[in-house]
Amino acid sequence: MLRVIIGLGIPFTAIVVLLPVINLVQFTIWNIPFLYLWLFAWFVLTSVCLAICWFSFDQHRNENS
Repeated sequence: MLRVIIGLGIPFTAIVVLLPVINLVQFTIWNIPFLYLWLFAWFVLTSVCLAICWFSFDQHRNENS
């Protein structure tokens, strides 16, 4: 259950649930709106979450399981 929370729950919450809140932020970095930075950062962070799941839980599993 923990790997589902890490691999799916955290990215889903960050992108879908928090998106309306992040959309209210009028902050820019290098003239890029924070909303775009948030979304593009989560492309990488979702891969990090999935890598954490794989290295922590699935790396040592047998291929037949």
